[in-house]
Amino acid sequence: MTAHIETDVAIIGAGPAGLFAVFECGMLRMKCVVIDALEALGGQCSALYPEKPIFDIPAHPRIAGGDLIRELETQAQPFTPLYLLGRRVERLLEEDGHFTLGTSEGDSVRARAVVLAAGAGAFGPNRPPLEDLPGYERAGAVRYMVSRREDFRGKRVVIAGGGDSAVDWALSLKEIARKVTVVHRRPKFRAAPETAAQLDAAAARGEVEMAIPYQLHGLKGDGETLTHVTLSTLKGEERDVEADHLLAFFGLSMELGPIAEWGLGMDRSHIRVEPSTCETSRPGIYAIGDVATYPGKLKLILQGFSEAAMAAHAIHPRVHPGEALHFEYSTSKGVPAHG
Repeated sequence: MTAHIETDVAIIGAGPAGLFAVFECGMLRMKCVVIDALEALGGQCSALYPEKPIFDIPAHPRIAGGDLIRELETQAQPFTPLYLLGRRVERLLEEDGHFTLGTSEGDSVRARAVVLAAGAGAFGPNRPPLEDLPGYERAGAVRYMVSRREDFRGKRVVIAGGGDSAVDWALSLKEIARKVTVVHRRPKFRAAPETAAQLDAAAARGEVEMAIPYQLHGLKGDGETLTHVTLSTLKGEERDVEADHLLAFFGLSMELGPIAEWGLGMDRSHIRVEPSTCETSRPGIYAIGDVATYPGKLKLILQGFSEAAMAAHAIHPRVHPGEALHFEYSTSKGVPAHG
């Protein structure tokens, strides 16, 4: 169903920075609507590594991506944000000190400020050029992320790619899968040296099969149930590997889409902001998280959290003009929605 909504702040992107921005805005009595192209909250944390541990979140020596998103959702819940998921923002109109956003589903969201927390934009996997791929994708035989590790227990898994995702999941799934085969076109991996060394050691122990130098060539099965993955060398030599699943980790195709046309001061695929407020070159529009750039910027989740707080405080005068804002610690003021 389409919606016509009035709110204080429209947040584009439901990843960690966007969700924490809901909390920070809520603490300043500002209502939020969150729009995301994905069908679920969490951005890349949920889509790419829900079960993969993150080690640099303060007070959490280790937390899975999916668990982090659930905690952020719980933290934002007292402020009753409205989530519009599975839709992209396609239009922006500025009028009378308000912004009206139009989505791909026909929604209209009118807000006093806009926060772009879109990461690197709407994203999707780089798919291998294989015949009959869509049918195997729909059946879950070919995947580009791991949502549930248990789905692969006792299965024959072929993992293609040479980066961190391929290496990390090969090491994780070897513990529960019947067989793991890693396909890469050269011996050197682009992954972190420590985990690449762990993969080499696992291969030496016979825990993982390495198919090098090979690349994906074809899929065999009935169009839904996969039986084999065909590999080939640059010389045209072919071999079939038994497989129930193919995990293809060839990175993401990312784009900001219409946002790139909003006149925000782009720096390649990022948006330049004023570091102290996270405001873009267009007053009333702010950018936080991976999409924002400024001198000294670090692409860390914790920096996105800090930017969410700074943007919320900068937005407050737009939503509550003439009202003095006295900074208070949450330990003394509590959560307003809880009294």
